Amino acid sequence: MPSQLSAEDQAKVDHYLSAPQHQVQRQPFRPWRLLAILLAAVIALGLLSRLLSQLV
Repeated sequence: MPSQLSAEDQAKVDHYLSAPQHQVQRQPFRPWRLLAILLAAVIALGLLSRLLSQLV
């Protein structure tokens, strides 16, 4: 899809995005780590729920 900006506006956008504060190095996305964190959270909340039900 071609850009709908004028050449001048596209140059401004390119200049803005090339600024150092917009060049953040990100770690690669790790779906298995996210799944492990979610699984641990669900298990921990389930155990907490069972513990609270025993106390009440």
